[in-house]
Amino acid sequence: MPHRSTPVETPPSHEDGGVPPSPGLSPGLKQRHLSMIALGGVIGAGLFVGSGAAIAAAGPSVVLAYTLSGLLVMLVMRMLGEMSAAYPSSGSFSAHAERAIGPWAGFTAGWAFWVLLCTAVGLEGIGAAKIVTGWLPGTPEWAWVALFMAVLCATNLAAVRNFGEFEFWFAALKVGAISLFLVLGVLAIAGVLPGTDSPGTAHLTDLLPHGGEGLVIGFLASIFAYGGLETVTIAAAESEDPVRGVASAVRTAMWRIALFYIGSMAVIVTLVPWDSPELVSKGPYVAALDHLGIPGAGQLMNVVVLVALLSAMNANIYGSSRIAHSLVTRGQGPRALARISGGVPRRAVLTSCVFGFLCVLLSYWRPDDVFPWLLNMIGAVILVVWILIAVSQLLLRRRVAAEAPEKLAVRMWAFPYLTWLALAGMATIFALMAREPDTRTQLYYTGGMTAVLAAAGYARQRGRAAGE
Repeated sequence: MPHRSTPVETPPSHEDGGVPPSPGLSPGLKQRHLSMIALGGVIGAGLFVGSGAAIAAAGPSVVLAYTLSGLLVMLVMRMLGEMSAAYPSSGSFSAHAERAIGPWAGFTAGWAFWVLLCTAVGLEGIGAAKIVTGWLPGTPEWAWVALFMAVLCATNLAAVRNFGEFEFWFAALKVGAISLFLVLGVLAIAGVLPGTDSPGTAHLTDLLPHGGEGLVIGFLASIFAYGGLETVTIAAAESEDPVRGVASAVRTAMWRIALFYIGSMAVIVTLVPWDSPELVSKGPYVAALDHLGIPGAGQLMNVVVLVALLSAMNANIYGSSRIAHSLVTRGQGPRALARISGGVPRRAVLTSCVFGFLCVLLSYWRPDDVFPWLLNMIGAVILVVWILIAVSQLLLRRRVAAEAPEKLAVRMWAFPYLTWLALAGMATIFALMAREPDTRTQLYYTGGMTAVLAAAGYARQRGRAAGE
């Protein structure tokens, strides 16, 4: 396919309040790709790596923490699924916010999420490099990050089906590994796994070792472990059947979250004492397998964690490039990034990769000031996005129901009551974050970035309105 430039889209018309889908993107993702992207998106680096800190803080009550946060995430995904099935777009929630609230909201949600994803690419690259340098001591971390970035950037620069194939096999390995872990864990708990004795409920006697404060910390940690679920609604716009793909992914979200997250936490805290230092130093899955004494299982799980990190890098490069492309084609960013080549927004892919690698370099160059500032800035972005999703759904649901009810292939449960309940839950999370010194700092920085983006978006909106 010859190289061609894609024109910047006109802003939404006042007549339909619509945001047209990003033009020129190739519908190269099949239903099997979407299914595995949705499935693998649940099993991210936050689950494999970050859940150890949540267990250390909350003890066995981490199961309750993950259950509560999982219920909130399911409500958010249902809302997002409803809008994405009605209006498939690679801009996902950014395009929905623009349609429902106004261009400034789409600008704010989109660029804040872009910064989050690009920074996450760098962090996941650093995590993957640490695993490899543990196997190959003396090799430089930055070189491994550069290698991973180059390979995954090249994958995303090629046809979208390459991204789909990579994620399909990445997800298949993660799903297989965690399923096997759950089977082994349940067998060990039941006392039928050869060479192991059932722990019974010995490790569950102190449900709240650090009281309510520990549960709060564990709950906040669990909230941010669910990142990655949004990618499937971005990818759906490049699938053969966007509506069917989104509907299928969202409808199965409940059992995926219950099985992989809540089930895993229940198995781990039953098998391993909650205060075991290995839960944090090795990661909860490796610690649990080592505790069972299965030869080589811990190292094998390290391979799975490496794959999970590379998968997250791959998905975040993809997601950030599509969000950026959708923004610029809606007139919300530099026109140069709007170019499509071979059905792929290659300039947006390269820009996202460069920003991600810059974050890695900052972790080496400025580890004490600029890098922590960047991490704090993205700390609560996902909550900002979730709030905009909920507000957008409240506004769009009534509009779609009145104008085109046939588009409601996915419906939010008990609308509008559960939407309002989700918003109340998000407000509670903000209040809880304000109580903790570390998360309070994140609120300040994220709030500052959000305010700057909102002001810039509103200024652009007013300027475009004045020019019409």
